[in-house]
Amino acid sequence: MDINEILGGVKCQACGRDHACDIESVFVESGAIAHLSALCEKYGKILVVADENTFGVAGKQTMDALAGKETEAVIFDGKSVLIPDERAIERIRAHMDGVTLIVGIGSGVIQDLCKYVSFYAHLPYMIVATAPSMDGYASTAAAMILGGMKETITAHLPRAIVADVDVLKNAPMEMIRSGYGDIIGKWSALNDWRIATLLNGEYFCQYIYDTTYEMIEKTLAVAEGLKNRDKDSLRVLTEALIVVGILMSFAGSSRPASGSAHHLSH
Repeated sequence: MDINEILGGVKCQACGRDHACDIESVFVESGAIAHLSALCEKYGKILVVADENTFGVAGKQTMDALAGKETEAVIFDGKSVLIPDERAIERIRAHMDGVTLIVGIGSGVIQDLCKYVSFYAHLPYMIVATAPSMDGYASTAAAMILGGMKETITAHLPRAIVADVDVLKNAPMEMIRSGYGDIIGKWSALNDWRIATLLNGEYFCQYIYDTTYEMIEKTLAVAEGLKNRDKDSLRVLTEALIVVGILMSFAGSSRPASGSAHHLSH
């Protein structure tokens, strides 16, 4: 599937709605980080956010792509678990003077922090993916720890998602397995959506349902390749994770991707 084709929107024959997504560009390929140069051309000062681990695997490529731009970087400690809480938020905000764009390098937590801070600062952000670990790259939801409690904040979508398979293939295997499990878990989410439609009359779209199911089938087919860190298999998994996020935007809810299994996991 060419992800960029559906970014422009879909006039859905199945449910009658016009589906839309605010993401402008998605690149999942070898050398994808090089696209940042053109993607960031129109912006002024750029704030790069990462931790020591994610900067170690994609920082040089990112900074090379941003050569010639005014940049500042916030690099969190990579030895301890990064918590997306008030302390992390304030550390980023302390470097926001004159910033026109935030570029995150990472996966879940870095993504959520960039999403949250940029949303409340009314700034765009982009994400350089470092692991195919979850479906949040194309989601408006930011999973934060605020006041010591986990909260899901509705924020906004990135302007661009850049996923370099040369980086993704070196992600920790538990993160690759996590992404695989995330997609396989859509089976139960789709069933929950069907049940909610039958019992409660919730909105349902066969196009979104079928496309999500297609992503499950494609991911199942590359299981062996993922174990061997095959780059094409990792591309398929990453595209599935991004497409499912886009489909949540199309649905206006997390129904295609999240149901009872998601609640139980938390």
